Amino acid sequence: MIPFPEDAASERNASGSRSRYPNLRSAGRELAVALRRYRNMSNTVVLGIVSGGVPVAHKVASDLGRPLDFIIRRTLLVPRGPGSEVCAASVAGVLVWPEELRDRPPAVPSAPLDYFLADARTALEQRQRICRGDRPPRDLNGQNAIVVDCGIRSGLTMRSAIEALRTRNPAQIIAAVPLASADACASIAGVVDEFVCLAQPEAFAHAAMFYQDFNRPKDEQFQELLDG
Repeated sequence: MIPFPEDAASERNASGSRSRYPNLRSAGRELAVALRRYRNMSNTVVLGIVSGGVPVAHKVASDLGRPLDFIIRRTLLVPRGPGSEVCAASVAGVLVWPEELRDRPPAVPSAPLDYFLADARTALEQRQRICRGDRPPRDLNGQNAIVVDCGIRSGLTMRSAIEALRTRNPAQIIAAVPLASADACASIAGVVDEFVCLAQPEAFAHAAMFYQDFNRPKDEQFQELLDG
């Protein structure tokens, strides 16, 4: 079994507002309370963004009584610098390749870019197998898909995950995070059916700064989380 830290109350400052979470699992516990209307709702699945979002999502899924699965992202190209990332993703066991690269790499690569993309696709498929084992893809058609991460700074990771998820035809997409920057909140709220964010810290350099313990399981341990 994965040695998760014990749940603990969030650290709070003198004014009583949240300062830091003890660990990712504790953040998931508080997030599950905000999502309690989905508890035991049969057409709902929780999707953790690998890797920091997975321990948070595991606790959310456990408390809501809903199944857990993963979204695994891989950045392929950054054609115009930061903010222009072109990403592929594995969404609950289905590889989603970006539309602008749908015809690449060809069956027989020739150009350097084609070889790079072929290697990237193989690496993503291998990581999917490590995280999910030989489990069949999960059907997300008509499901309420709750996408969970440990925090959102720029919104690029969550936006690319949402874009890939849409190809799986869920009924609703709910983005849920313990904390996010104000800019990220504005960005993500406009592209999902529901956005749940517990806190908007003023200074946001990296999600890790809001956790006393930011340890995450290794990819090889994620299969255990899918088993219960």
